[in-house]
Amino acid sequence: MTAAREQVIYELRERISTMQGVSPRKAGCLAFGVPDIDAILPGGGLAYGALHEFAGGGAGTVDGTAAALFAAGIAARTKGPIVWCLTRPDLFFPALAQVGLHPDRVIFVESDKEEDVLANMEEGLSFGGLGAVVGELVRMPMVSSRRLQLAAERTGTMALAVRRWRRQTEASDFGQPTASTTRWRVSVMPSEELPVPGVGRAQWLLELMRVKAGECAEFLVRACDDQGRLDLSSGSADGSHSPRRSHNSA
Repeated sequence: MTAAREQVIYELRERISTMQGVSPRKAGCLAFGVPDIDAILPGGGLAYGALHEFAGGGAGTVDGTAAALFAAGIAARTKGPIVWCLTRPDLFFPALAQVGLHPDRVIFVESDKEEDVLANMEEGLSFGGLGAVVGELVRMPMVSSRRLQLAAERTGTMALAVRRWRRQTEASDFGQPTASTTRWRVSVMPSEELPVPGVGRAQWLLELMRVKAGECAEFLVRACDDQGRLDLSSGSADGSHSPRRSHNSA
């Protein structure tokens, strides 16, 4: 069966479910608690019952790790168990705890293939009752992303797709269209300066590259703390106190 035919059949099933009275759950938003960021997101925060994408700003491991930690900090602020689907069991548990996501809340589901990661994510989203479902992926085809988005809408569970690259050539897939509600790129910046010698709090450049019914923007932030919360740094990405905005191309 071709992907296009599979998508048509899936959409027909969704329409039938709607006609039968199975309606998506209204789930609200998870606010960041940072006014400049929440103000630019429709609803005042990151939508539950929706798919959100995260990737590192470059092809390196450091930026990819920052993207995973950003997603973990978001998951940490939801209520309920977290299902984390992956193919490489290389997560550093102390780092997750440092951004507020304690391992005792996480159910790790390891697979051999990315196709299984997508299937496991959809199953977790359809189950309901979870705080969030996280999946580590290189590629996310449009058909698969739409299935995740629809599954998230039905239960109100947040879907977080962390796009991790194994090689430089794979990074270009992040620019392909998907059904995600928001798309973020995270880059590691120099740590916050301290008045004494030492390493200050890590800083990230957050690029909101896509948001439905909203504008793109950039934010220079202090990385997630042990409660999963981040703060706006003293200067924004463009050197002022306001985020840099651009029109959304979605």
